[in-house]
Amino acid sequence: MVEKIEAEELISVKEASVWATQHIGKEVTTSNISYLIQYGRIKKFGDNGNTKVSKNELLEYYKSFLGHRELNWKEQLGSDLNWVLSFDQYKESETTKHVHRLHPYKGKFIPQLVEYFLDEHTDNFKKESFFKKGDIVLDPFSGSGTTIVQASELGIHAVGIDVSVFNALVGNSKVTRYNLPDVQNEITRINYALKEFLTNSHTLEFEEKLLEALNKFNNEYFPVPDYKYRLQRGEIDEYKYGAEKEKEFLPVYEKLVKDYNIKLKQDASDTFLDKWYTQHIREEIQFVFEEIKKIKNHDTKKIICVILSRAIRSCRATTHADLATLLEPMSTTYYCGKHGKMCKPLFSILKWWESYSKDTIKRLVEFDKLRTATYQFCLTGDSRSIDIFEELDKKFPAFAELAKTQKIKGIFSSPPYVGLINYHEQHAYAYDLFGFERKDDLEIGPLFKGQGKEAKLSYIQGLTDVLNNCKKFLVEDFDIFLVANDKYNMYPTIAENTNMQIVNQYKRPVLNRTEKDKAAYSEIIFHLKKK
Repeated sequence: MVEKIEAEELISVKEASVWATQHIGKEVTTSNISYLIQYGRIKKFGDNGNTKVSKNELLEYYKSFLGHRELNWKEQLGSDLNWVLSFDQYKESETTKHVHRLHPYKGKFIPQLVEYFLDEHTDNFKKESFFKKGDIVLDPFSGSGTTIVQASELGIHAVGIDVSVFNALVGNSKVTRYNLPDVQNEITRINYALKEFLTNSHTLEFEEKLLEALNKFNNEYFPVPDYKYRLQRGEIDEYKYGAEKEKEFLPVYEKLVKDYNIKLKQDASDTFLDKWYTQHIREEIQFVFEEIKKIKNHDTKKIICVILSRAIRSCRATTHADLATLLEPMSTTYYCGKHGKMCKPLFSILKWWESYSKDTIKRLVEFDKLRTATYQFCLTGDSRSIDIFEELDKKFPAFAELAKTQKIKGIFSSPPYVGLINYHEQHAYAYDLFGFERKDDLEIGPLFKGQGKEAKLSYIQGLTDVLNNCKKFLVEDFDIFLVANDKYNMYPTIAENTNMQIVNQYKRPVLNRTEKDKAAYSEIIFHLKKK
């Protein structure tokens, strides 16, 4: 039975937006309030067009989630936690602005953190600036290219290095200057060709019928927002109820698969592309890749390869909740804990291909308005031994000449965390499709080596070798900033091994991106200089 709420306790969505903004001292839009309703955080009262919410429920929500988060985290992580570096004032769209979101990548830092240390401002915590316009910054663990992109915004030249050829592709794709009309023309051509290709299959018709059946089923058994509201209050056993409904819908799904002659699995399962994609998806991927091969402009071909990679990553045969972890291939409909309803695998890349193509063009245009007339490039190589100037001379002679003349002012980088991520494996689909050579054995601190004593010693040696090599290309009075969660206290040893000293440490809270992971977590930005 729904408990009665006094009329004066109910306020409109607009009133809730105003009240919440005043209450937490930070803008809360009507869309934010609608999100809370949609995902069952607060209950909806009234009909559509006259929606109201309970002020008491709003108050309880903000107490539980935001309330005293800063104080709580400092109690857990220490009073030296620098909340200024939480950047909690930024929306998610701002921390993934323009080209920073051209392709997913595990373990990247937000651009605001890079900007904080590279720009010329000072404050109570950063008492001096370390880089100025025209300087060169180095990121020897370039990853997805966040440092080189932000350097461009700030008028700073940047060199990235990454052992992964795919990472270098993504980083360079972000800072390349494109002939955007050519990129758009090639996207349009491939769109047309893909749709023609799909007319010869029943895939889209099958998905349309499946979606109709799922929508009808979900509206009946997982009504929005009532279902999630009841879940939040423990009125439904989600695991049991979801499993029951999975079984109930399965015959509907199996009949559609049979009617439209859909082949769910490929004959082989030897490679990543074999195992994690349905037969129909795999055929479309190969078709688009063959069309990309016809592109004559090298830069256009490069960015469209990134679009395809982004699309096929989203089309892996897995549940929405397991997209980042990939537990087991999923080829049937399933109850989705992430969305609170029955969901399905994907059977065509068309939707994501079109969406990411539009999004990429939009982001490139946005970045073009912000970038400066400076040099940025990511080299593929091992930072422990690479001759930066020599390799740069092969790829970007004008930049190499500048670098040799003025040398590199310093480093801003986030080295791998020991035993956390296999950096090649996270993009295994791209290595399979594009035929890139994998160099997993050259990764520093990969997941497959674990976090034992030997792995830690190997990590320390790896970081030592990287810094000793990179120092040869830096100015005499360099500044090095390394972002790390040093729970094993390895960085003092690394500093000692490289004849450097840690002159400052900035401890920042890393705010959670999902509500499933609420644990307080911090990382340290180590500032190193020559002894």
